Amino acid sequence: MSQLNDNLTKLYQSHLTSLQSRVKDIIQLEKIDALVIHSGQTKRQFLDDMDYPFKVNPHFKAWLPVLDVPNSWLIVDGINKPKLIYFQPHDFWHKVIKLGDEFWQDAFDIQILTQANQVEALLPRVLNNHAYIGEHLEVAQALGFDNINPEPILNHLHFYRAYKTEYEQMCMREATKIGIQGHLAAKDTFYAGGSEFDIHLAFLQAAQLNEHQLPYNNIVALNQNAATLHYTYYERHKPSQHLSFLIDAGGQFNGYASDITRTYAAKKGVFAELINRLDQIQLDLVASLKPNMKFGDLHIQCHHKIAQLLVEFGLVTISAKEVIELNITASFFPHGLGHPLGLQVHDVGGFMADARGTHREPPEGHPYLRTTRIIEPNMVVTIEPGLYFIDCLLNSLSKAPQGKYINWQRVEALKPFGGIRIEDNIIVHATFNENMTRDLGL
Repeated sequence: MSQLNDNLTKLYQSHLTSLQSRVKDIIQLEKIDALVIHSGQTKRQFLDDMDYPFKVNPHFKAWLPVLDVPNSWLIVDGINKPKLIYFQPHDFWHKVIKLGDEFWQDAFDIQILTQANQVEALLPRVLNNHAYIGEHLEVAQALGFDNINPEPILNHLHFYRAYKTEYEQMCMREATKIGIQGHLAAKDTFYAGGSEFDIHLAFLQAAQLNEHQLPYNNIVALNQNAATLHYTYYERHKPSQHLSFLIDAGGQFNGYASDITRTYAAKKGVFAELINRLDQIQLDLVASLKPNMKFGDLHIQCHHKIAQLLVEFGLVTISAKEVIELNITASFFPHGLGHPLGLQVHDVGGFMADARGTHREPPEGHPYLRTTRIIEPNMVVTIEPGLYFIDCLLNSLSKAPQGKYINWQRVEALKPFGGIRIEDNIIVHATFNENMTRDLGL
Protein backbone atom coordinates (compact mmCIF):
# COMPACT_ATOMS: atom_id res chain seq x y z
CA MET A 1 0.00 0.00 0.00
CA SER A 2 2.88 2.41 0.71
CA GLN A 3 4.19 1.92 -2.83
CA LEU A 4 0.71 2.60 -4.19
CA ASN A 5 0.43 5.79 -2.12
CA ASP A 6 3.87 6.89 -3.33
CA ASN A 7 2.74 6.46 -6.92
CA LEU A 8 -0.56 8.23 -6.27
CA THR A 9 1.27 11.12 -4.61
CA LYS A 10 3.49 11.57 -7.65
CA LEU A 11 0.47 11.82 -9.95
CA TYR A 12 -1.91 13.67 -7.66
CA GLN A 13 -0.35 17.11 -7.93
CA SER A 14 -0.59 16.98 -11.70
CA HIS A 15 -4.22 15.93 -11.33
CA LEU A 16 -4.93 18.97 -9.16
CA THR A 17 -3.15 21.20 -11.64
CA SER A 18 -5.52 19.96 -14.35
CA LEU A 19 -8.56 20.62 -12.17
CA GLN A 20 -7.29 24.07 -11.25
CA SER A 21 -6.80 24.88 -14.92
CA ARG A 22 -10.36 23.89 -15.72
CA VAL A 23 -11.71 26.01 -12.86
CA LYS A 24 -9.59 28.97 -13.90
CA ASP A 25 -11.10 28.80 -17.38
CA ILE A 26 -14.63 28.61 -15.93
CA ILE A 27 -14.06 31.58 -13.65
CA GLN A 28 -12.75 33.71 -16.50
CA LEU A 29 -15.63 32.72 -18.78
CA GLU A 30 -18.38 33.20 -16.22
CA LYS A 31 -16.77 36.15 -14.41
CA ILE A 32 -17.15 34.72 -10.91
CA ASP A 33 -14.77 34.59 -7.94
CA ALA A 34 -14.72 30.90 -7.02
CA LEU A 35 -16.58 27.61 -6.89
CA VAL A 36 -17.83 26.40 -3.52
CA ILE A 37 -18.27 22.65 -3.68
CA HIS A 38 -20.37 20.98 -0.98
CA SER A 39 -19.62 17.34 -0.12
CA GLY A 40 -23.28 16.91 0.79
CA GLN A 41 -25.11 16.02 3.95
CA THR A 42 -26.88 13.00 5.36
CA LYS A 43 -30.58 12.37 4.69
CA ARG A 44 -32.90 11.10 7.36
CA GLN A 45 -35.16 8.19 6.50
CA PHE A 46 -38.82 9.10 6.54
CA LEU A 47 -40.38 8.83 10.02
CA ASP A 48 -37.19 7.32 11.41
CA ASP A 49 -34.12 8.30 13.40
CA MET A 50 -31.63 6.74 10.96
CA ASP A 51 -30.01 8.19 7.85
CA TYR A 52 -29.68 6.75 4.39
CA PRO A 53 -26.11 5.76 3.46
CA PHE A 54 -24.18 8.91 2.62
CA LYS A 55 -23.11 9.42 -1.01
CA VAL A 56 -20.61 12.20 -1.58
CA ASN A 57 -21.02 14.80 -4.32
CA PRO A 58 -18.91 13.54 -7.27
CA HIS A 59 -17.65 17.09 -7.89
CA PHE A 60 -16.18 17.01 -4.37
CA LYS A 61 -14.46 13.65 -4.66
CA ALA A 62 -12.92 14.72 -7.98
CA TRP A 63 -10.57 16.86 -5.87
CA LEU A 64 -9.77 14.52 -3.01
CA PRO A 65 -10.61 10.93 -2.03
CA VAL A 66 -12.85 11.79 0.93
CA LEU A 67 -16.02 9.75 0.50
CA ASP A 68 -17.51 9.39 3.97
CA VAL A 69 -17.49 12.92 5.42
CA PRO A 70 -20.66 15.00 4.97
CA ASN A 71 -20.93 18.74 5.69
CA SER A 72 -17.50 19.48 4.21
CA TRP A 73 -16.74 22.17 1.66
CA LEU A 74 -14.15 23.08 -0.97
CA ILE A 75 -13.42 26.60 -2.18
CA VAL A 76 -11.48 26.64 -5.45
CA ASP A 77 -10.61 29.53 -7.75
CA GLY A 78 -8.07 27.99 -10.13
CA ILE A 79 -5.16 30.02 -8.78
CA ASN A 80 -4.87 29.87 -5.00
CA LYS A 81 -4.39 26.80 -2.85
CA PRO A 82 -7.81 25.15 -2.52
CA LYS A 83 -9.45 25.61 0.86
CA LEU A 84 -10.96 22.53 2.51
CA ILE A 85 -13.50 22.98 5.29
CA TYR A 86 -13.40 19.54 6.89
CA PHE A 87 -16.25 18.40 9.13
CA GLN A 88 -15.01 16.76 12.32
CA PRO A 89 -17.76 16.93 14.95
CA HIS A 90 -17.69 16.00 18.60
CA ASP A 91 -19.83 12.88 18.25
CA PHE A 92 -20.09 9.85 20.50
CA TRP A 93 -22.83 8.15 18.43
CA HIS A 94 -20.90 7.68 15.19
CA LYS A 95 -17.31 7.19 14.10
CA VAL A 96 -15.67 10.50 13.27
CA ILE A 97 -13.37 10.29 10.24
CA LYS A 98 -10.34 12.17 11.49
CA LEU A 99 -7.56 13.50 9.33
CA GLY A 100 -4.50 11.30 9.38
CA ASP A 101 -1.37 11.53 7.30
CA GLU A 102 -3.03 11.36 3.88
CA PHE A 103 -1.13 11.78 0.63
CA TRP A 104 -3.44 14.60 -0.49
CA GLN A 105 -3.47 16.79 2.64
CA ASP A 106 -0.61 19.15 1.81
CA ALA A 107 -2.46 20.31 -1.29
CA PHE A 108 -5.17 22.02 0.76
CA ASP A 109 -5.55 24.84 3.24
CA ILE A 110 -7.55 22.85 5.81
CA GLN A 111 -9.90 24.30 8.40
CA ILE A 112 -11.86 22.14 10.83
CA LEU A 113 -15.63 22.51 11.19
CA THR A 114 -17.11 21.01 14.36
CA GLN A 115 -20.75 22.04 13.89
CA ALA A 116 -22.33 21.85 10.48
CA ASN A 117 -24.60 24.85 11.02
CA GLN A 118 -21.61 27.10 11.74
CA VAL A 119 -19.97 26.77 8.32
CA GLU A 120 -20.92 30.34 7.44
CA ALA A 121 -18.08 31.59 9.63
CA LEU A 122 -15.53 29.73 7.50
CA LEU A 123 -16.98 30.57 4.08
CA PRO A 124 -16.18 33.81 2.25
CA ARG A 125 -18.05 36.74 3.81
CA VAL A 126 -19.77 37.70 0.54
CA LEU A 127 -21.04 34.82 -1.60
CA ASN A 128 -23.04 36.55 -4.32
CA ASN A 129 -20.21 36.10 -6.84
CA HIS A 130 -19.44 32.49 -5.88
CA ALA A 131 -21.06 29.45 -7.47
CA TYR A 132 -22.47 26.73 -5.22
CA ILE A 133 -21.98 23.20 -6.62
CA GLY A 134 -24.03 20.60 -4.80
CA GLU A 135 -27.45 19.08 -4.28
CA HIS A 136 -28.69 20.85 -1.13
CA LEU A 137 -30.31 23.91 -2.67
CA GLU A 138 -32.03 25.00 0.53
CA VAL A 139 -28.66 25.11 2.31
CA ALA A 140 -27.14 27.18 -0.49
CA GLN A 141 -30.05 29.63 -0.43
CA ALA A 142 -29.91 29.98 3.35
CA LEU A 143 -26.19 30.78 3.16
CA GLY A 144 -26.81 33.50 0.57
CA PHE A 145 -25.65 31.97 -2.71
CA ASP A 146 -27.16 33.54 -5.83
CA ASN A 147 -25.43 31.21 -8.29
CA ILE A 148 -26.54 27.65 -7.56
CA ASN A 149 -25.34 24.93 -9.94
CA PRO A 150 -25.13 27.32 -12.91
CA GLU A 151 -25.69 25.34 -16.10
CA PRO A 152 -22.70 26.77 -18.03
CA ILE A 153 -20.37 25.83 -15.17
CA LEU A 154 -21.76 22.30 -14.83
CA ASN A 155 -21.57 21.82 -18.59
CA HIS A 156 -17.90 22.82 -18.57
CA LEU A 157 -17.08 20.54 -15.62
CA HIS A 158 -19.01 17.59 -17.06
CA PHE A 159 -17.53 17.86 -20.54
CA TYR A 160 -13.92 17.83 -19.34
CA ARG A 161 -14.50 15.09 -16.79
CA ALA A 162 -14.42 12.66 -19.70
CA TYR A 163 -10.65 13.18 -19.97
CA LYS A 164 -9.00 11.21 -17.18
CA THR A 165 -5.71 12.33 -15.68
CA GLU A 166 -2.95 9.81 -14.98
CA TYR A 167 -3.94 9.88 -11.31
CA GLU A 168 -7.51 9.01 -12.22
CA GLN A 169 -6.39 6.24 -14.54
CA MET A 170 -4.31 4.73 -11.72
CA CYS A 171 -7.32 4.88 -9.38
CA MET A 172 -9.44 3.13 -11.98
CA ARG A 173 -6.87 0.37 -12.40
CA GLU A 174 -7.03 -0.19 -8.64
CA ALA A 175 -10.83 -0.22 -8.79
CA THR A 176 -10.59 -2.79 -11.55
CA LYS A 177 -8.26 -5.00 -9.48
CA ILE A 178 -10.75 -4.91 -6.62
CA GLY A 179 -13.64 -5.77 -8.91
CA ILE A 180 -11.71 -8.66 -10.43
CA GLN A 181 -11.02 -10.14 -6.98
CA GLY A 182 -14.76 -10.18 -6.39
CA HIS A 183 -15.52 -11.63 -9.81
CA LEU A 184 -13.13 -14.53 -9.39
CA ALA A 185 -14.64 -15.45 -6.03
CA ALA A 186 -18.16 -15.15 -7.48
CA LYS A 187 -17.27 -17.43 -10.38
CA ASP A 188 -15.89 -20.08 -8.01
CA THR A 189 -19.04 -19.90 -5.88
CA PHE A 190 -21.25 -20.36 -8.95
CA TYR A 191 -19.39 -23.49 -10.04
CA ALA A 192 -19.57 -24.75 -6.44
CA GLY A 193 -23.37 -24.58 -6.70
CA GLY A 194 -24.05 -21.46 -4.63
CA SER A 195 -27.22 -19.41 -4.62
CA GLU A 196 -27.35 -15.85 -5.94
CA PHE A 197 -27.07 -14.58 -2.36
CA ASP A 198 -24.08 -16.87 -1.70
CA ILE A 199 -22.39 -15.51 -4.81
CA HIS A 200 -23.10 -11.90 -3.84
CA LEU A 201 -21.59 -12.43 -0.39
CA ALA A 202 -18.54 -14.11 -1.92
CA PHE A 203 -18.00 -11.05 -4.11
CA LEU A 204 -18.22 -8.67 -1.14
CA GLN A 205 -15.81 -10.74 0.92
CA ALA A 206 -13.20 -11.02 -1.82
CA ALA A 207 -13.47 -7.36 -2.83
CA GLN A 208 -13.39 -6.27 0.83
CA LEU A 209 -16.30 -3.89 0.27
CA ASN A 210 -19.60 -3.59 2.06
CA GLU A 211 -22.76 -3.03 0.05
CA HIS A 212 -22.72 0.75 0.59
CA GLN A 213 -19.17 0.97 -0.78
CA LEU A 214 -20.05 -0.70 -4.07
CA PRO A 215 -20.13 1.67 -7.05
CA TYR A 216 -23.54 0.20 -7.94
CA ASN A 217 -25.77 -2.64 -6.80
CA ASN A 218 -24.34 -5.98 -7.90
CA ILE A 219 -26.24 -7.83 -10.60
CA VAL A 220 -25.99 -11.53 -9.70
CA ALA A 221 -28.33 -13.57 -11.86
CA LEU A 222 -28.69 -17.31 -12.30
CA ASN A 223 -30.48 -18.92 -15.22
CA GLN A 224 -33.53 -17.00 -16.53
CA ASN A 225 -32.88 -14.13 -14.11
CA ALA A 226 -30.05 -13.03 -16.40
CA ALA A 227 -32.74 -11.83 -18.83
CA THR A 228 -33.51 -8.95 -16.42
CA LEU A 229 -30.94 -6.30 -17.27
CA HIS A 230 -30.79 -4.76 -13.78
CA TYR A 231 -31.56 -7.81 -11.68
CA THR A 232 -30.58 -7.18 -8.03
CA TYR A 233 -32.90 -9.48 -6.09
CA TYR A 234 -30.42 -12.18 -4.92
CA GLU A 235 -32.42 -15.39 -4.45
CA ARG A 236 -31.48 -17.09 -1.19
CA HIS A 237 -32.42 -20.56 -2.42
CA LYS A 238 -30.39 -22.48 -4.95
CA PRO A 239 -32.18 -23.28 -8.22
CA SER A 240 -32.97 -26.89 -9.01
CA GLN A 241 -30.15 -26.77 -11.55
CA HIS A 242 -27.47 -24.27 -12.46
CA LEU A 243 -27.62 -23.45 -16.17
CA SER A 244 -25.99 -20.04 -16.43
CA PHE A 245 -24.61 -17.17 -14.38
CA LEU A 246 -24.34 -13.46 -15.24
CA ILE A 247 -22.53 -11.10 -12.88
CA ASP A 248 -22.29 -7.35 -13.41
CA ALA A 249 -20.31 -5.94 -10.48
CA GLY A 250 -17.49 -3.49 -9.92
CA GLY A 251 -14.97 -2.23 -7.44
CA GLN A 252 -14.37 1.24 -6.04
CA PHE A 253 -11.10 2.96 -5.18
CA ASN A 254 -10.67 6.58 -4.06
CA GLY A 255 -14.13 7.33 -5.41
CA TYR A 256 -13.53 5.86 -8.88
CA ALA A 257 -15.51 2.91 -10.20
CA SER A 258 -14.99 -0.18 -12.27
CA ASP A 259 -17.91 -1.83 -14.06
CA ILE A 260 -17.35 -5.43 -15.17
CA THR A 261 -19.67 -8.11 -16.52
CA ARG A 262 -19.08 -11.79 -17.23
CA THR A 263 -21.39 -14.66 -18.15
CA TYR A 264 -20.73 -18.35 -17.53
CA ALA A 265 -22.36 -21.60 -18.61
CA ALA A 266 -22.60 -24.50 -16.18
CA LYS A 267 -21.93 -27.05 -18.95
CA LYS A 268 -20.70 -27.25 -22.50
CA GLY A 269 -23.32 -26.75 -25.18
CA VAL A 270 -24.92 -24.14 -27.41
CA PHE A 271 -25.13 -21.49 -24.68
CA ALA A 272 -21.43 -21.90 -23.84
CA GLU A 273 -20.66 -21.54 -27.56
CA LEU A 274 -22.77 -18.38 -27.67
CA ILE A 275 -20.75 -16.93 -24.76
CA ASN A 276 -17.48 -17.66 -26.57
CA ARG A 277 -18.78 -16.07 -29.76
CA LEU A 278 -20.00 -12.95 -27.98
CA ASP A 279 -16.67 -12.74 -26.17
CA GLN A 280 -14.89 -12.60 -29.52
CA ILE A 281 -17.31 -9.94 -30.74
CA GLN A 282 -16.54 -7.91 -27.63
CA LEU A 283 -12.79 -8.15 -28.23
CA ASP A 284 -13.27 -7.14 -31.88
CA LEU A 285 -15.24 -4.07 -30.80
CA VAL A 286 -12.55 -3.10 -28.27
CA ALA A 287 -9.96 -3.36 -31.05
CA SER A 288 -12.13 -1.14 -33.28
CA LEU A 289 -12.39 1.63 -30.67
CA LYS A 290 -10.20 4.52 -31.85
CA PRO A 291 -9.76 8.25 -31.29
CA ASN A 292 -11.87 10.54 -33.49
CA MET A 293 -14.63 7.98 -34.04
CA LYS A 294 -18.22 8.45 -32.89
CA PHE A 295 -19.14 6.02 -30.14
CA GLY A 296 -22.52 5.68 -31.82
CA ASP A 297 -20.81 4.27 -34.92
CA LEU A 298 -19.23 1.52 -32.84
CA HIS A 299 -22.66 0.76 -31.35
CA ILE A 300 -24.04 0.32 -34.87
CA GLN A 301 -21.11 -2.01 -35.69
CA CYS A 302 -22.10 -4.06 -32.67
CA HIS A 303 -25.64 -4.53 -33.99
CA HIS A 304 -24.24 -5.79 -37.30
CA LYS A 305 -22.10 -8.30 -35.41
CA ILE A 306 -25.09 -9.40 -33.30
CA ALA A 307 -27.08 -9.88 -36.51
CA GLN A 308 -24.36 -12.16 -37.84
CA LEU A 309 -24.35 -14.11 -34.57
CA LEU A 310 -28.13 -14.65 -34.84
CA VAL A 311 -27.61 -16.10 -38.31
CA GLU A 312 -24.67 -18.29 -37.28
CA PHE A 313 -26.60 -19.91 -34.43
CA GLY A 314 -29.77 -20.41 -36.41
CA LEU A 315 -31.88 -18.03 -34.35
CA VAL A 316 -33.15 -16.35 -37.52
CA THR A 317 -33.98 -17.69 -40.97
CA ILE A 318 -32.85 -14.67 -43.00
CA SER A 319 -29.55 -12.96 -43.76
CA ALA A 320 -27.70 -10.64 -41.38
CA LYS A 321 -28.41 -7.74 -43.74
CA GLU A 322 -32.14 -8.43 -43.55
CA VAL A 323 -31.95 -8.79 -39.76
CA ILE A 324 -30.57 -5.24 -39.57
CA GLU A 325 -33.10 -3.86 -42.05
CA LEU A 326 -35.96 -5.32 -39.99
CA ASN A 327 -34.48 -4.08 -36.68
CA ILE A 328 -34.59 -7.57 -35.18
CA THR A 329 -31.35 -7.14 -33.21
CA ALA A 330 -33.02 -4.62 -30.87
CA SER A 331 -35.15 -7.46 -29.44
CA PHE A 332 -32.02 -9.43 -28.51
CA PHE A 333 -29.65 -6.54 -27.69
CA PRO A 334 -31.82 -3.71 -26.31
CA HIS A 335 -29.24 -1.58 -24.45
CA GLY A 336 -26.30 0.59 -25.47
CA LEU A 337 -22.81 -0.72 -26.18
CA GLY A 338 -21.20 1.24 -23.35
CA HIS A 339 -20.83 4.46 -21.42
CA PRO A 340 -18.26 6.79 -19.86
CA LEU A 341 -16.81 5.51 -16.60
CA GLY A 342 -15.10 7.35 -13.75
CA LEU A 343 -16.30 9.08 -10.60
CA GLN A 344 -19.71 7.68 -11.42
CA VAL A 345 -20.49 4.36 -13.05
CA HIS A 346 -22.48 6.06 -15.79
CA ASP A 347 -20.27 9.13 -15.80
CA VAL A 348 -21.64 12.50 -16.86
CA GLY A 349 -21.14 14.23 -20.19
CA GLY A 350 -21.90 11.26 -22.40
CA PHE A 351 -24.03 13.20 -24.88
CA MET A 352 -22.04 16.43 -25.03
CA ALA A 353 -20.58 17.73 -28.27
CA ASP A 354 -18.73 20.59 -26.58
CA ALA A 355 -18.15 22.32 -23.24
CA ARG A 356 -21.20 24.52 -23.79
CA GLY A 357 -23.41 21.46 -23.45
CA THR A 358 -24.52 21.04 -27.05
CA HIS A 359 -26.44 17.75 -27.16
CA ARG A 360 -25.41 15.03 -29.59
CA GLU A 361 -28.34 12.72 -30.36
CA PRO A 362 -27.94 8.92 -30.43
CA PRO A 363 -28.30 7.15 -33.78
CA GLU A 364 -31.90 6.87 -34.95
CA GLY A 365 -33.61 3.82 -33.49
CA HIS A 366 -31.09 3.45 -30.63
CA PRO A 367 -32.51 5.50 -27.73
CA TYR A 368 -30.80 3.55 -24.94
CA LEU A 369 -27.21 4.29 -25.96
CA ARG A 370 -25.55 6.07 -23.01
CA THR A 371 -22.91 8.05 -24.89
CA THR A 372 -22.56 9.69 -28.27
CA ARG A 373 -19.21 11.37 -27.63
CA ILE A 374 -16.41 11.57 -30.14
CA ILE A 375 -13.78 9.23 -28.71
CA GLU A 376 -10.51 10.90 -27.71
CA PRO A 377 -7.35 9.89 -25.84
CA ASN A 378 -7.63 9.59 -22.04
CA MET A 379 -11.32 8.77 -22.15
CA VAL A 380 -12.47 5.69 -20.23
CA VAL A 381 -15.47 3.76 -21.51
CA THR A 382 -17.11 0.37 -21.11
CA ILE A 383 -17.65 -1.97 -24.04
CA GLU A 384 -20.50 -4.36 -23.22
CA PRO A 385 -22.34 -6.18 -26.01
CA GLY A 386 -25.13 -8.50 -24.96
CA LEU A 387 -27.55 -11.13 -26.19
CA TYR A 388 -30.71 -11.79 -24.17
CA PHE A 389 -33.92 -13.81 -24.24
CA ILE A 390 -36.33 -11.37 -22.58
CA ASP A 391 -39.96 -12.43 -22.44
CA CYS A 392 -41.59 -9.04 -23.01
CA LEU A 393 -39.35 -8.22 -26.00
CA LEU A 394 -39.74 -11.67 -27.53
CA ASN A 395 -43.52 -11.57 -27.07
CA SER A 396 -43.64 -8.26 -28.94
CA LEU A 397 -41.38 -9.66 -31.65
CA SER A 398 -43.57 -12.75 -32.08
CA LYS A 399 -46.58 -10.51 -32.81
CA ALA A 400 -44.70 -8.29 -35.25
CA PRO A 401 -44.39 -9.04 -38.98
CA GLN A 402 -40.69 -9.88 -38.63
CA GLY A 403 -41.54 -12.54 -36.04
CA LYS A 404 -41.99 -15.07 -38.83
CA TYR A 405 -38.23 -14.97 -39.45
CA ILE A 406 -37.34 -16.16 -35.93
CA ASN A 407 -36.49 -19.78 -35.17
CA TRP A 408 -38.78 -19.90 -32.14
CA GLN A 409 -37.92 -23.47 -31.27
CA ARG A 410 -34.27 -22.55 -30.79
CA VAL A 411 -35.17 -19.35 -28.94
CA GLU A 412 -37.38 -21.30 -26.52
CA ALA A 413 -34.55 -23.74 -25.87
CA LEU A 414 -32.26 -20.85 -24.87
CA LYS A 415 -34.72 -18.82 -22.78
CA PRO A 416 -33.97 -20.74 -19.55
CA PHE A 417 -30.36 -19.44 -19.77
CA GLY A 418 -31.52 -15.81 -19.60
CA GLY A 419 -28.84 -13.95 -21.48
CA ILE A 420 -25.21 -12.98 -21.96
CA ARG A 421 -23.25 -9.79 -21.39
CA ILE A 422 -19.47 -9.30 -21.57
CA GLU A 423 -18.15 -5.97 -20.30
CA ASP A 424 -14.61 -4.58 -20.08
CA ASN A 425 -13.29 -1.18 -18.96
CA ILE A 426 -11.11 0.54 -21.55
CA ILE A 427 -8.71 3.48 -21.36
CA VAL A 428 -8.32 4.99 -24.82
CA HIS A 429 -4.75 6.10 -25.49
CA ALA A 430 -3.47 7.88 -28.58
CA THR A 431 -2.02 4.75 -30.18
CA PHE A 432 -3.63 1.82 -28.35
CA ASN A 433 -6.49 0.78 -26.10
CA GLU A 434 -5.73 -0.35 -22.56
CA ASN A 435 -8.18 -3.07 -21.59
CA MET A 436 -7.88 -2.82 -17.82
CA THR A 437 -10.24 -5.73 -17.21
CA ARG A 438 -8.29 -8.25 -19.29
CA ASP A 439 -4.84 -6.85 -18.57
CA LEU A 440 -5.39 -7.15 -14.81
CA GLY A 441 -6.45 -10.77 -14.86
CA LEU A 442 -10.06 -11.45 -15.81
